[in-house]
Amino acid sequence: MTAAPQDPRPRTDQEQAAPVRAVSVSTHVLDTGAGHPAAGVGVELAVRTGPDAPWQEHGASATDADGRCRDLPALPRHATQARLRFAVEPYLGRQAGSRPGARQDDPRGGVFFPEVATVFTVVPGEHYHVPLLLSPFGYSVYRGS
Repeated sequence: MTAAPQDPRPRTDQEQAAPVRAVSVSTHVLDTGAGHPAAGVGVELAVRTGPDAPWQEHGASATDADGRCRDLPALPRHATQARLRFAVEPYLGRQAGSRPGARQDDPRGGVFFPEVATVFTVVPGEHYHVPLLLSPFGYSVYRGS
């Protein structure tokens, strides 16, 4: 593997003084089965500096009444990947009892998806809004704005 070519020009004072803009992450969870935001879902943020680097826990939060996590910390400067892990089991368990036709004696013993995790690549200076659309037997994530 060869090193990337270096720019031979000396950096200007302005380039040297320019701060590296932080990478920020936000999310929200919508319960598409119930048709409303999913409040109280635990969210963990982890980062790593390359595809083979170990994950490092970086922050945690829970969704508010609007289903949003607005307080996740900015990512470290050298992060190249981020992971959001949503602890959906407690939320889906609470919702199961309130859904029409729900059975309290369900032999499966719990919810189908106890957690949802998504990994995405990040670059400096970008904001990543990564929503989770959740239902009891399916989910989808996407990059929002």
